[in-house]
Amino acid sequence: MHEIEPFYNWRHLYTAEDDEQSPYYGTEHSEFEFSNTVYNYYIHPQWDEFGSRTLYLKVLFAEYDLNFAIVEFIGEWNDAVENDIMQLKRSLIDLMIEKGIYKYILITENVLNFHSADEDYYEEWQNDIADNGGWIAAINMPRQTRSEFVTGKISRYMQFLENEDWRTYTPDTFFQWVDNRMIRLLD
Repeated sequence: MHEIEPFYNWRHLYTAEDDEQSPYYGTEHSEFEFSNTVYNYYIHPQWDEFGSRTLYLKVLFAEYDLNFAIVEFIGEWNDAVENDIMQLKRSLIDLMIEKGIYKYILITENVLNFHSADEDYYEEWQNDIADNGGWIAAINMPRQTRSEFVTGKISRYMQFLENEDWRTYTPDTFFQWVDNRMIRLLD
């Protein structure tokens, strides 16, 4: 797992560490010191913490004028024990909503599994963005993890999309691809 880096080909366009509106503004990462783990496995030091011991993220892109953010995840999404959704909602999402972000593209191909609890924070997130035409899209979630999200009834609050070529897009083009599909799905 330590070799899986957050997607870096958009770093010339955006870095959360340099974005004054980002909760990660000013964060410094070591390139050599591996300190964060998912269970007993070290992860690459470029991943950001948000309060979970098993799930990490990287804000790959935020566009405040178009009200969207692309966030990549790695690890185990555990609402049952770690209450990851509450940590995510309070540490990142609430702050992004305050800055006008209502559309969320979650890159979830490295979310290894999911343990559900209640739906309250997902419902709150959806309610917070719905009036502004917002949505939550999970991209390339592994089949078994997606099944766990569906079983936990979280699929009411986010849509699951597949795009194996997302890395070949620019952030704006990728957003348009997702937004077009979300408009069709939600109508």
